[in-house]
Amino acid sequence: MTIPFIITIFLIGFVGSFLSGMMGIGGAIVKYPMLLFIPALLGFAAFTPHEVSGITAVEVFFASLSGVLAYRKSNLILKPLVLYMGISVLVGSVIGGAGSSMLSEATVNVVYGILAVMAAIMMFIPKKGLDDQPVDEITFNRFVASSAAFIVGLAAGIVGAGGAFILVPIMLVILKIPTRVTIATSLAITLLSSVGSASGKLLTGQVPYGPALVMIAASIIAAPIGVKVSRKVNTKVLQSILAALIIASAVKIWWDIF
Repeated sequence: MTIPFIITIFLIGFVGSFLSGMMGIGGAIVKYPMLLFIPALLGFAAFTPHEVSGITAVEVFFASLSGVLAYRKSNLILKPLVLYMGISVLVGSVIGGAGSSMLSEATVNVVYGILAVMAAIMMFIPKKGLDDQPVDEITFNRFVASSAAFIVGLAAGIVGAGGAFILVPIMLVILKIPTRVTIATSLAITLLSSVGSASGKLLTGQVPYGPALVMIAASIIAAPIGVKVSRKVNTKVLQSILAALIIASAVKIWWDIF
């Protein structure tokens, strides 16, 4: 790897992981299209969708871990929700991650595009003002949480994502979880999910180790910074930024598919 190539990959990882910590996502919604298109646009060797999903899967684990560690003393992680959604999304992501090697590159991109569109739609559904609700008073439908997480895990495992970019809208819109609790809790769920998707990618040889290590280094630095910033930003602003990122990514992916 050349120095310019390493710097490019590091910056992609840094930006994605900063947003990961800031908005409670693994960052795949940003990193997947950036890794797929930016190196090629700058004249470097292009990654295949399978390689991009493999790099993203491994890096999302470390970005999520860094974010969870930064939130560990905040009392914002809803542990029962982590248990129900985390186990379900882990099982789904193992299956999706391992099975993705049998899918075509176009199919991997289509799955990502579908996820992004679904997440974008949900981000614009009106949400009730629950942001002041104490964590110990929050309730949720366990069956809906588990079922949704399993389905998301299957799809997220295919594209190497932790799935938080669609779990976050589900938690906000369907389960009615307050925004800051959603951000912290989704990172913990994404951490479990990424164990499954990363394992599937590694076991099926879809991970280029050099670029993955560069991305991991960036995530360890950037994710905690994003967490600190998120505590100072209005929740409506956080939701708007996430919605904009999801829409931009969905448009780019579908533009290239068609």
